[in-house]
Amino acid sequence: MHPITRRTLLAGLTGLGGAALAACTTRQSAAPTTDGFGASASPTPVPPVTVNTAAGPMVVPGEPLRVVTLDTDVFDSALTLGITPIGAARPAADGHYPDYWPASRVAAIAYVGPSGAPDLAAIRALRPDLILSNQMRDGDRYDALRELAPTVLTQTTGAPWKANFQLHAQALSREAAAAAFVGSYQRHVTQVTQALSAAKVSGRKVSLVRFVEGGGIRLFGKQSFPGVVLADAGFGRPDAQNVDQSDFEIPLDQIGKADGDLLLYATYGDPGRAGTDAALASPGWQALGAVRAHRAFPVDDQLWFQGIGYTGANFMLDELQRFLGV
Repeated sequence: MHPITRRTLLAGLTGLGGAALAACTTRQSAAPTTDGFGASASPTPVPPVTVNTAAGPMVVPGEPLRVVTLDTDVFDSALTLGITPIGAARPAADGHYPDYWPASRVAAIAYVGPSGAPDLAAIRALRPDLILSNQMRDGDRYDALRELAPTVLTQTTGAPWKANFQLHAQALSREAAAAAFVGSYQRHVTQVTQALSAAKVSGRKVSLVRFVEGGGIRLFGKQSFPGVVLADAGFGRPDAQNVDQSDFEIPLDQIGKADGDLLLYATYGDPGRAGTDAALASPGWQALGAVRAHRAFPVDDQLWFQGIGYTGANFMLDELQRFLGV
């Protein structure tokens, strides 16, 4: 079984989402508009929706069109569900939106500042009818944000990404489309696990390492976005990472904890300032079994550690097959 390309996978997901959205949604707008799938807006008013957020109940417009996202998980959720945000924040060290999305989907999205410190004036100028984020990033500015538009916050991001996606779908009035994407992901997981089992590589222990500018060397446990995706696909974790936490920092002299049957590593920020270059040149890294066996692979940080959604997860499953030659 050969893994599919990102372009083919995204086309399939887009087709699924377009069909689901066409079947289950009408659109409301003051002027005719189109969404990411080219569907014309409907002038039919849609009743408001009450969403039970981490900050309490919030009344949001039915099928909002002018959406601003302030973290990477809500960015993936909105695009996956067919809503192209009018504005979005992105992590401070990232100079562009994630390129696992085609340029045509993100080119018109206005930048509203870094995640965790968005530009409120820039958001106000966009006249949003919904803002999506989480308390970890924006809990301390929730009152200011909800003065600009109804604001839906989840408690946090990362490990609870599947439950968060359902809340995002409710806020966007896209529950039926969400169910279609969840079903597609589950079928993809089954396909991947069957292929791995047939190739006798299921259960391999996968190590996750992230070099973070200003944050050192971080290993990721089971309670993280990539940790959940690995568990879905039936992969094991090295002993040091087989823990019920998101991530933890280690010094370079403990780099042995990064070993595994397969080692995936990424860099957030500049590789020199993040310590990537020094670590990869160190004797400890070179002594790792995965490195000696040529089973250590760099991965896209924006996908593996920031994607935090169903589209990102689908691409990760495909890359896991590629890394294992399945």
